[in-house]
Amino acid sequence: MKTSEYVRIKINKLEKGYIFTYSDFDMEVSEADALKKTLNRLVESGKIERLSKGRFYKPKQGIFGNLKPDEYEIVKDLLKEGNKITGYITGYTIFNSFKLTTQVPNVIQIAVSFDKKGIKRNIYTIKFVRQWNKLTKTNIPLLQLLDCIRFMKTIPDTTISISLKRIMVLMDELLDSEKKHLTDLAVNYPPSTRALTGAILEQLKCNVLSDKLLKTLKLTSWYKYNLEQDLLPNKQKWRIK
Repeated sequence: MKTSEYVRIKINKLEKGYIFTYSDFDMEVSEADALKKTLNRLVESGKIERLSKGRFYKPKQGIFGNLKPDEYEIVKDLLKEGNKITGYITGYTIFNSFKLTTQVPNVIQIAVSFDKKGIKRNIYTIKFVRQWNKLTKTNIPLLQLLDCIRFMKTIPDTTISISLKRIMVLMDELLDSEKKHLTDLAVNYPPSTRALTGAILEQLKCNVLSDKLLKTLKLTSWYKYNLEQDLLPNKQKWRIK
């Protein structure tokens, strides 16, 4: 079978929006040039699109033209090394999925356990933020919720008060075991995140958990959020302005 025919058959079987690379094709090294030429011709014909160097996808069709792949597909190679989780999507994407905002900028943020410089992929800017907890499949949703508290001031097209109301609802919906796990994870976050998380937990009558976070804070530090008193009646205790 010719390389071009094999590549076309393989691509036809892929789902639209799935990001694929040269490694998705089981071919000999000697056929690499033919593979690249075939993919370039498919890009030129509009059958596939190039996201970035060596990364392609079959576009989904929308009302106003071709749609871009979802955020996970764009960065999936940056989230794992083999079977080990090395990062997770956070920031604007999560703000949107948690219904904290309707805006989704062309910025994808990934939390990782080490410092890493941002990169560009097509129209997307990919930024990396630091995460101090070990990453597991079960704790990532809780870390994403804590990240919303950590970056609350940067949530677009809303106010801190509106964001806080929504986050309190999300935390209240957690199981008791999840609230405990979230508290354990929050201990490794910056003081301002610990303070606001603790204040929310206290409002939700989780006093044992909130006390654990209160003990980690300095008596002389204050955290500015410009929150209304009736929204967080205990904010003075937690030194939240």
